Amino acid sequence: MTGIGPRRQSKPVRIGNVTIGGGAPIVVQSMTNTDTRDVRSTINQIKELEECGCELVRVAVPDMEAARAIRPIKAGVSTPVIADIHFDYRLALAAIEAGCDGLRLNPGNIGDAEKVSTVARAAREREVPIRIGLNAGSLPPTDNTDLTVAERMVTAALEHIRFLESVDFDLIKVSLKAFDVPTTIEAYRDIAEKIPYPLHIGVTESGLPRTGVIRSAVGIGTLLYMGIGDTIRVSLTAHPREEVVAGYEILKSLDLRQRGPVLVSCPSCGRTEVDIISLAQAVEERLAKIDRPIKVAVMGCVVNGPGEAKDADVGIACGKGRGVIFRKGEQVRTVEERDFLEALMAEVERV
Repeated sequence: MTGIGPRRQSKPVRIGNVTIGGGAPIVVQSMTNTDTRDVRSTINQIKELEECGCELVRVAVPDMEAARAIRPIKAGVSTPVIADIHFDYRLALAAIEAGCDGLRLNPGNIGDAEKVSTVARAAREREVPIRIGLNAGSLPPTDNTDLTVAERMVTAALEHIRFLESVDFDLIKVSLKAFDVPTTIEAYRDIAEKIPYPLHIGVTESGLPRTGVIRSAVGIGTLLYMGIGDTIRVSLTAHPREEVVAGYEILKSLDLRQRGPVLVSCPSCGRTEVDIISLAQAVEERLAKIDRPIKVAVMGCVVNGPGEAKDADVGIACGKGRGVIFRKGEQVRTVEERDFLEALMAEVERV
């Protein structure tokens, strides 16, 4: 197979002013790590996430105070807010009453069917979608010991979906996350063929940024390449803005969405005659302040440098003490090493 697979067609669901599925752009989301009851801190963090492109944000709702805090939080932000609910169905009802735009819950830990039905009725009245969020680490018990973890996740999700459908609720989004990448891929590939609803994809508890980004990129990237996924979260043990940045980098790497710059830089081999690592790091820092799509190349030798620099919107091919600046494939000037950074960024500003 060559090229990215055709996008799986799913039923669109609206969360606030954001459409998920139905051919809409793949949505990048994250979750706050503040105490939701601390309204000011939560608003401040959501605004940080908005600045780097977060389109949906989830907040933890461990108690009634947190549920009630959703109302003032929503008043202070523009991003739709999803309430993360576990165990107590009354928290879901309170979050809906407070104006949440969506719910994430695992019906299996909410309790009996009547409680889930009560939540579904309230959500339907307010047109609040529910994400059935299953994690490999918290699956309901089963008597069928022959099922793989992925099969158990799919089986549980289908049971929850059928129940919600039975009470006339279909504003559904589904996630089936595991730390193990092959398990995650297997579960999503299986359920994608069985339901029409949009899928939120991710690798759960993927770890610290250095390893977590890799694990997430492999799992999320593989699914997206297969055409599976309508919204993503890169789950990292880090400030949530790192999740958003990583999410967009995954989408950009597959040409699925473009937000902010793409930096192409060489791996710094023995052919380089300048400090290309420091230059690339300085360029990356300056590009972080730009939110428009632009491709910038920072290259350190004459082998691949000119070609990559020409292919970018703006690029520099560095040699010993001097470098050639390219803009839109054309050589525009030669600069001294001390001027590499400022000369390159000046061309970026022109573009």
